[in-house]
Amino acid sequence: MTRSAADVGSGLLPARPARPIVAGERIHVLGAAGAGASAAALLAHHAGASVSGCDQGGRSPYSSALEAAGIPLAAEHSPDHLYTGSATDRPVGRLAVTKALTAVAPDHPELRAARAIGVPLEPWQQLVADAAATQPGTRLVAVAGTHGKSTTSGWLVDQLVRDGRDPSAFVGALLPAELTGADPATARWGSGSEFVVEADEYAGNFDPYRPDVALLLNVEWDHPDVFEDQAAVEQAFAEWLRRAAVDGHRPVLLANVADAGVRAVAGRLAGWTGEVVTVGIGVAADVAAEMEVRDGVSQLVVGGRFGPATLKVGLAGSHNAANALMVYAAGQVLGVGRAAASASLAQFAGVGRRLEHKGEASGVTVLDDYGHHPTAIERTLEAVRQRYPGRRLWAVYEPLTYHRTAQMLERFADVLAANADRVAIADIWAGRDPDMTVTSSAALAEAINRRRGAPASAPGSVEATADQLASEVEPGDVVLVMGGGRSYVIAERLLELLGGKPR
Repeated sequence: MTRSAADVGSGLLPARPARPIVAGERIHVLGAAGAGASAAALLAHHAGASVSGCDQGGRSPYSSALEAAGIPLAAEHSPDHLYTGSATDRPVGRLAVTKALTAVAPDHPELRAARAIGVPLEPWQQLVADAAATQPGTRLVAVAGTHGKSTTSGWLVDQLVRDGRDPSAFVGALLPAELTGADPATARWGSGSEFVVEADEYAGNFDPYRPDVALLLNVEWDHPDVFEDQAAVEQAFAEWLRRAAVDGHRPVLLANVADAGVRAVAGRLAGWTGEVVTVGIGVAADVAAEMEVRDGVSQLVVGGRFGPATLKVGLAGSHNAANALMVYAAGQVLGVGRAAASASLAQFAGVGRRLEHKGEASGVTVLDDYGHHPTAIERTLEAVRQRYPGRRLWAVYEPLTYHRTAQMLERFADVLAANADRVAIADIWAGRDPDMTVTSSAALAEAINRRRGAPASAPGSVEATADQLASEVEPGDVVLVMGGGRSYVIAERLLELLGGKPR
């Protein structure tokens, strides 16, 4: 059973046109230790707001940047956070909220208290859009699609920086300190005209963004709790793009037409007043390319608009070659020099938890990735095979949400059984999905074993999974840890148990 965007974001105000953040404006961010909400807090802080945050999960990989910026982060939720000091002081001007909370607890005490005193409740994405509107003359560049948004967004930031630009950005994965100019974070604040945002389709998360340039990487059915089928996903993207082209605004859409879902979205845009630039590998397009792999390195030969060019791609996998072509095309639309574009495509090292090399210990290589969809997992395993040919490959997966796992269980099993040598399935991370009765990690492991491919086990928690791996891996193995919850703990704990240290 699917839920509407309004139901998932129950009690939150609908998306509105972005407005500049007022200097000194008091804003509190609920769930501020998350990847996206932490970026919203940082960007609002740099835009001049007085920002505070809370997260009952406490510190996270994203909270260090908040601490470095001097943004107070409470490790619990409380209605007291609505006030600057005591209950007699003025309340905050607004509360920015993650839908991970409203999806499961729309009547949460902090939300209920805000409504009682008239404090506006908005999704944190609105805060990101407002931060972009605070800088005059900003060109909003939105990277959208089911897979690859974080890598592509970070890659585009890298390309702009190499070209001497000073972009601002929200990226859903940690950017390295070399790109943020400070601590690793999911946000970058610059003085330039480009503002890059990762635009997520879940429950209307991308609605506050009205991009000047949009990248549509791929469109595939995901989030079964909000999208009934593939057609519903395509319609959501098309409606978002139509809303961007109003009141004389003519955005540029870079569409990866090598992807069937993107082609379907483009077919729904008849009469759209924006400009469409088609991009693709192995297809007819305005920006067309052919790909070849030499010594494990992908190379693109680009023709058509923005060609001719021959570009090396530093990140492994056909999916990253497609992302690289989109980054190159976007950079050319934004006027990036060819030398900077070429250097970025060849040298960009990626973003946090996207095929991230965590370390080596006892002859075992440990990688960490956010993959949690069958297609993303298949492409990531392909990339690992390209980078580490001939080595035994462990696929270690913490499924993200019960309903996604149940709806796609057979596809997960097909991909994992066919593309790995050994598989371990950790307990499912519930996230915003409270129904734990529909499937289990053991059910997925059993489905994999029925296929007589890679043998699979379901050790239990992320800690138990790391413990079992430590007793079974051998020198020469490559362990790819994947998932969107606490799966990163597996990679870190495994390295420690093997006598190494995470990078």
